[in-house]
Amino acid sequence: MGEEETDNRPAPARPSWRRPGGRWRIVAGVLLVLAVALMLIGQFLRLPGLDLFGTEVRDRSGPAVLKSVQDLSRYEGAEGTYQVVVDLEHDARFLPDAIRGTRTLYVASGGVAAYVDFGGLGDGAVTVDSDRTEATLRLPHARLAAPALDPEKSYAVSKQRGLLDRIGDLFSDNPASEQAVHVLAAQRIGDAARASDLTFRAERNTAAMLRELLRGLGFERVTVTFV
Repeated sequence: MGEEETDNRPAPARPSWRRPGGRWRIVAGVLLVLAVALMLIGQFLRLPGLDLFGTEVRDRSGPAVLKSVQDLSRYEGAEGTYQVVVDLEHDARFLPDAIRGTRTLYVASGGVAAYVDFGGLGDGAVTVDSDRTEATLRLPHARLAAPALDPEKSYAVSKQRGLLDRIGDLFSDNPASEQAVHVLAAQRIGDAARASDLTFRAERNTAAMLRELLRGLGFERVTVTFV
């Protein structure tokens, strides 16, 4: 038998399955991770130049439209500032709060003015003696104006909404509306103003203003009464 010949030639190289550009993909992935890390650092640490997600405020509001004009003939003799904490909760029957229900904790700050209206005074409201040294004024009692909430000092502390309420907000034109909270806050502030001595202070200050004004015009005795 003849000797078997041995093939000492090197085996052909196996084809590489590494796609061209794979190294560049790794580099791009590393750069992407670094970019995201820098953006997150800038977002949470507020570093200048790194906060790429910083918000920009643009006022796109239209001009104010005049709806009505009312002439006022009243003197505001006093004004009170009040703060109230509104805790408004809406529950659904037979459903837990996590599914359906809302609860809003709101701190409202607002003011109420007390005024005396001079617009409805009749002919006998002001009487003057023949020597023009004594004057008597009969004025209506002071009233309270509508409460005015201060948006800069009013804020929501917490808002809790159920799952169905959150889903409903996605399809609502006015999601998470606080109108009911504002109305209730104004009512509470109005109740506090009526329970105070605000109207008494307004009448006292109005009478003092009129006495000083008429005495400056030469009247020696000025009497102001509220009827």
